[in-house]
Parts: sequence; C-alpha cells; structure tokens
Amino acid sequence: MGGATLAHGLGTESILGNPAAIALFKMYRIELHGAWDTSDKDAFAGVSLMDAKTSAVAAGLDYHILSLRNGAGRATAHFTTLALALPLSSGLMIGSSLHYLRLKGGFDPLKVNDTSVDAGLLVRLGGSYTLGFSAHNLVGTDNPLLSRYYSAHLGFFTGLLTLGADVRADFETEEKNIFTYSGGAEYLVGQAIPLRLGYSYDTFRRTSQLGVGFGFMTQEGGGIDFAYRHDFGKGEGRGRLLSLSIRMQVG
Repeated sequence: MGGATLAHGLGTESILGNPAAIALFKMYRIELHGAWDTSDKDAFAGVSLMDAKTSAVAAGLDYHILSLRNGAGRATAHFTTLALALPLSSGLMIGSSLHYLRLKGGFDPLKVNDTSVDAGLLVRLGGSYTLGFSAHNLVGTDNPLLSRYYSAHLGFFTGLLTLGADVRADFETEEKNIFTYSGGAEYLVGQAIPLRLGYSYDTFRRTSQLGVGFGFMTQEGGGIDFAYRHDFGKGEGRGRLLSLSIRMQVG
C-alpha cells in the first residue's frame, strides 16, 4: 500500500512503523517476509511476532537480515526491533520501540553497531478512522542509516475497503527538508483475495514508487501475500522489488 500502513495495525509492519498500532487489535500474529530487488540485487528476509492478546501491554518482535550493495561492495545487516504498546483507553494507544542495527561488509569494511528509539501515538476515531503520529530514531545515534524523521498517518476502514495516507518529514538529513507522501488502498474480493495498490513520492530526490499486490487470506486472518514495487527516477536504473509474505493470525 505504498508505505501508507502506519495507522492500520493490521500487520506486523506496525513494529517497524508506529509502535502504538500493535495494540489496536487483540490478536496474535506471526509473519515471514522475503524480498529481492531484481535491479540492485539487494535482498532481505525477516520474521515478525506480535502479541496484543495475552496481556494489556501489546508486544512485538521483528528481525531482518539484509544483503545490500554499496560503493564498497556488498554488506550484510542485521536489524532487530522490540516494540511495546499500551492502550490507555479503547480509542487511545501509545507505544515505543527499540532498534538494534549491526552492519558490516564491503571491500573497505563498513561497520555499524547502533541502537535507536521510536515513539508513537494512535487515536481511533469512531469505528472507521485511525489517526497517528510517530517519531523515529529519537535517541542513541547520529548514524545516517538511522536518521531522525517524523510521520503523520490516517487510516480508514469500511467493510471490504481499506485506505491509508502517510506524510513523512525529515528535517535533519539534508539542508532542505524532505517530505515523502504515501497513499494506498486494499480491496478484499470474495472475503479471501486482497488486492492492493500504493504510491509514494519523495519531494527532495524527486523519486516515486508504485506498488501492486495480491494475496490469499483465510477466515482466521492468516494467508500469503505477493507484491511488486517499481521505483521511478532512480538514476541509471529502476528499482524492481519482488516480495513474499506468509502470515498466521489468532484473533
């Protein structure tokens, strides 16, 4: 959905996005992820666990391993996140997450060993709307790989249709402020086949991403998802990312 999922709380992406959203729905969820960039030859794989069912405090754990190409060769990164969220009421949730990044590799060995902290707030407006705000990489590092940014996001749920919008603001990485706008939609066909479309635009780099996806979903909420993302305006090449997600949910 073009990255516009931070206000939804429907999947484990909340662990890496707005941590408050993991408390939105009372469920236990496990997801496996994998992706391959056919242009840059980057790849990642990950596993995520989220439990908002067994206690008042929701918790999530995410681990990703990434193989990345850079100017010094190829580097391997391990990115681990622990998130906690607390519902203050049925319509107000707060959360925080701790990230740990370990990266090394390349011909000129690049080494990163850093931690950072995120914080988020999510408000449920009636039965159909959610509004959230999150601040990322607030504490612990000056590493450009963990630069500070902020996000405001809106989610809308109505029957078989889900909509999302997100604005990301980075006031520190460059001399000029960077805003990234994202929007996306999901429509559930026959109660079992989600169809997704998303788009994002980076105002500083003047690049955009278009993503499409579909999947198969069980009545319990588990299933499998396939997605394709195409990058536009990326110098000589065009990023083309293929991804696969497998999930199990206990509602």
